[in-house]
Amino acid sequence: MLDLGTSLIASVERDPNALAICDGDVELTYEEWFGKISALVAGLATLGLKPGDHVLTLLQNRWENASLHWACQLAGLIVTPLNWRAKPDEIDYAIEDAEVRIIVFEDATAEAVARAAKANGLPKLKAGEPDAEAQSLTLLMASSSPDASPRASADDWSLMLYTSGTTSRPKGVPRRHRAERAAAIAHVAQNLYRHGECTLGVMPLYHTMGVRSLLASSVIGGTFVCLRRFDVKGALDAIARRSVTNLYLVPTLYHDIVHHPDFSKDKVATVTKLGYAGASMTDGLMKKLRSAFEPELFVNHYGSSEVYTFTIDQNAAAKPGSAGRAGINQRIRVVPLGAENTQVRVKTGEEGEIVASLLGDESFEGYWKRPEASAKALRDGWYFTGDTGFVDADGDLFVTGRADDMIITGGENVSPVEVESCLSLHPDVVEVAVVGLPDERWGKIVTAFVKRSAPIDEAALDGHCKTSGLANFRRPRAYVFVDEIPKSPVGKLLRRKLVAGEYDAETSVGESRQPALS
Repeated sequence: MLDLGTSLIASVERDPNALAICDGDVELTYEEWFGKISALVAGLATLGLKPGDHVLTLLQNRWENASLHWACQLAGLIVTPLNWRAKPDEIDYAIEDAEVRIIVFEDATAEAVARAAKANGLPKLKAGEPDAEAQSLTLLMASSSPDASPRASADDWSLMLYTSGTTSRPKGVPRRHRAERAAAIAHVAQNLYRHGECTLGVMPLYHTMGVRSLLASSVIGGTFVCLRRFDVKGALDAIARRSVTNLYLVPTLYHDIVHHPDFSKDKVATVTKLGYAGASMTDGLMKKLRSAFEPELFVNHYGSSEVYTFTIDQNAAAKPGSAGRAGINQRIRVVPLGAENTQVRVKTGEEGEIVASLLGDESFEGYWKRPEASAKALRDGWYFTGDTGFVDADGDLFVTGRADDMIITGGENVSPVEVESCLSLHPDVVEVAVVGLPDERWGKIVTAFVKRSAPIDEAALDGHCKTSGLANFRRPRAYVFVDEIPKSPVGKLLRRKLVAGEYDAETSVGESRQPALS
């Protein structure tokens, strides 16, 4: 297996004059880009960095960020990216946990870095103009240097992503070069990417999806179009200007694109392949995307930071809700909730916990400095995902949610995803999220938080659920109308915020109401 640095060099040799990366007016061929990456590799060495050192990044999706990612692969450094919105205490935690040797930031993250106590005294690089505390990453790449040679092997660490902690500190997920390249090759194969495809680089490079898009693009001699932070107009303009051919996004971003007033089929006419991951997609959104894009390929990719690919469905719209079958580097099972023995599987159609083989080429090997977390998640040669799901009679997996999100109401288990998909098909429902809220009689009640486009009321939505065939115990007993559904920076639904009451009640269509329970 090639290390990633050698993999990039092979791409440069194969397609030296192909357009490799764009960022606004910045356009670089593979040969031009490799020259700048090589200069950065030399510059990092002058700062005293050695193979195996962690490089903490707080950058948006700019060309310098993508360049740094590749430079680290060549230099044998471990990219350790944080959300560019990270707070000072989160930066301090990562610096200590990863034993960071250098911080790379930009204007948008400068204040947080300045307020991070543990950042004091660490070497710093800044994308764009330098300042009193940091050299310029951009100027470092403007210098001349011999072509870089790889200093890492396929078995060395490539990067360490941090999982988003909800009840505890984030966990570091270190991944080796061979696992990263295997994931990139699988991504190309499972999304049927052709040579020279153009990818919209909007998923952040601190997220598995962003890294996957970057690496896969190089494998096919493709173009990576940077979008520093997501906005619909910017995305539509980039798609049209650069003739983007494939999109790989979370469902929330697709939702925002197709519901934006600037959206039209003409602006996305070059897009032939849609891929999504990170969350379930409602039936209503899938139907709208199929009509709006008319894609040749519509892929549902189910995976995680720990094990990039669990399953793939290359015809997602034909069977809404299906996550398909195990990816080309993986095996999966559904075991009883709370099971220790992975040899015991649930019956067809029965819900359980999804587990994935750790022998897969894309798998991680355990959390960074967290043996207790590793022991909990890695058992019997399998990774316990914490996701619930079932396998249907055709052998296709359906992911029903997180084990922690399951609503137990009156002794019955209710999956939020099933209720959300039902409500999403109502024409006046723009977005919906379903959670369980405490109730003295029922334990928890199924509660739907709805963003609506017209003054539809609870009775009409309840009637919709009845006529859709949703079982009575799964129908929401309460509705709350909101202006926005809370989401993470990468578009994941934050149900915990709804449960905690951290949302804004609707102000634009009508007042929120909660019906009496019956």
